[in-house]
Amino acid sequence: MRTSHITKVGLLTLIVGGTLQLGLSSELQGEEEASAKIELRNDLLEILDTEQLQSALPGVHVRHSETGEELFSYNSDISLAPASGQKLLVGATALDVLGPEFTFETGVYTDGYTRGSILHGNIYLKGGGDPTLLASDFDQLAKELHNQGIRMVQGDIIADDTYFDDTRLSLDLSWANQRGQVGAQVSALSFAPDAALISDVALDRYNTASVYVEVHPGEEPGDEAEIKVTPESDYYSIDNQMITVEEDGDRQLAGWGRDHGTNDIFFEGTIPVGGNSFNQYVSIWEPTNLAVDLFAEGLKDARVRVNGDVVLGETPEDAEALFIHESMTLEELMIPYMKFSQNSHSEHLTKALGQEVYGEGSWDKGLDVVEEYLDSAGVNTNVVQLRDGSGMSHLNAIPTEEMTQFLLHAQDEEWFDIFYGSLPVAAESDHYVGGTLRTRMADTAAASNVAAKTGSLTSKSSLSGYVTDADGEEWIFSIIMNNYIGSSPTAVENDIAIRLAEYEAD
Repeated sequence: MRTSHITKVGLLTLIVGGTLQLGLSSELQGEEEASAKIELRNDLLEILDTEQLQSALPGVHVRHSETGEELFSYNSDISLAPASGQKLLVGATALDVLGPEFTFETGVYTDGYTRGSILHGNIYLKGGGDPTLLASDFDQLAKELHNQGIRMVQGDIIADDTYFDDTRLSLDLSWANQRGQVGAQVSALSFAPDAALISDVALDRYNTASVYVEVHPGEEPGDEAEIKVTPESDYYSIDNQMITVEEDGDRQLAGWGRDHGTNDIFFEGTIPVGGNSFNQYVSIWEPTNLAVDLFAEGLKDARVRVNGDVVLGETPEDAEALFIHESMTLEELMIPYMKFSQNSHSEHLTKALGQEVYGEGSWDKGLDVVEEYLDSAGVNTNVVQLRDGSGMSHLNAIPTEEMTQFLLHAQDEEWFDIFYGSLPVAAESDHYVGGTLRTRMADTAAASNVAAKTGSLTSKSSLSGYVTDADGEEWIFSIIMNNYIGSSPTAVENDIAIRLAEYEAD
């Protein structure tokens, strides 16, 4: 870090009349407190005065969690892209509008009748936007038909994903991100890989609309690598160009992905004998089709024969419900959603908000609901731009002082404990506690203290949440940095949060 060029005289100028608002309290609480605040502000300015941010646009805002009193402000009125900090806004709105006990429903319906063991009519698999449906859940849906005595269906299996619209990808999603789970397609009838089938220690991340690919070395050099995909299906194909090499050979994933508009997945490179596997989530084109394929396979396994086709359609209003599967509650979903920063969960919640409030499961209507909640929270929505739910769009925008206003208001909501508990916690190694902050700020005053949401995109980084200082006072902070060149300036975010944790007013 280079020496700060801001002198004491310059600092006073900024305090008195510059564009940098330093938030001096109107009533100074003694010389010691005033001195501590000035020292803190000098330190935070020095942290921001780094080569890494020389051509960047950072914004920072800190306010007291009870009084809302401003402690520090730097470009806090500039609208910046928060990356996954956007999930704070969607998660809170979902808790407020849908409620902590909200569940997604996936139903099996029929328009026919049963005579003996034969169902005469169609089977409808109706999606309700659940981002956590596993292959095992589709198997259970199929078993329920068997348990009801059905052994044959004289009709079609019809997949109904009309709870959401048919726009699969958000407006500003980049081409490069569409191959992985971060840019997976959004459907009201989808699936997620079953962690228990992947590994005994795999985490229940629920990477919606993506398959989990493991590439293992063959037994001998020259052998084709072994590729395992979860869940298994004939809906996708694997082009395996991974070659096993000598034990001391190169371990290189030269290329991977999915040909656009298809489910032709490819992996190419080299992997040494006895070497560690490559593991990668790959998104699926039109996930509805894979979801209903998993259901159809489940029916076969459950010995329910279907004399018909698998097609897309809409469930008739007078169809009879044979079985309804409910997801985990929103309260439970908030943990994988926020701790692991799940993009798909946020997009599903956004569209669910639109459907539940306006009867239209679209991004436009869902984001209208989010904006309405922000307005009720005292946020100036005239300076906020919402383009998606996950934060993948580089055109999302919110000033840091509006983010802290939102976080201030959230504390008064009945669901706040759930919201706060879903935030990643600095230096907590348990993935379900530390989340995306589990390796950051260890052995500092911020460890097990800072609870905040991370955000990361190319040239965008953010950290917004809550921190308790050395006096036991809690502060709300938001750091958003845009347009930096090179590696992510997470160290700057860490240093700011640590300094706030160390702050003593007297």
